[in-house]
Amino acid sequence: MRQVPRAGVSRSKASKALPPLRLTRRGRIVLVGIPLMLLAAVLLSLAGFFTSPAKASDSVADLAPTPSVSVTVQPGDSLWAIAGYVAPDRDARDVIADIVQLNNLTGGAVLPGQQLFVPTY
Repeated sequence: MRQVPRAGVSRSKASKALPPLRLTRRGRIVLVGIPLMLLAAVLLSLAGFFTSPAKASDSVADLAPTPSVSVTVQPGDSLWAIAGYVAPDRDARDVIADIVQLNNLTGGAVLPGQQLFVPTY
């Protein structure tokens, strides 16, 4: 199949090259500035990542084991009664919170014969 040029358009005008692309000052700033800003952000992020100290815990006290003893729950005992027996000079709510945390208790009920770790103060 042979192509026929359109009427009124010469072959030299149709194949004429477009003028070169000219960037304005604003275009050059955008073309160079955005990649430079992205590179600076990546470098600052990497520098912050590699120079920041690793933190596993807020304090050393979180890592120290709580001194505790084992207590067997007797019939009629509750966490409140055990807390009052173990630390009569401390707030029972704080002692109960420590007992619950030491033993991973989900509820407030304890059963006779159950072994509990209670903190020693």
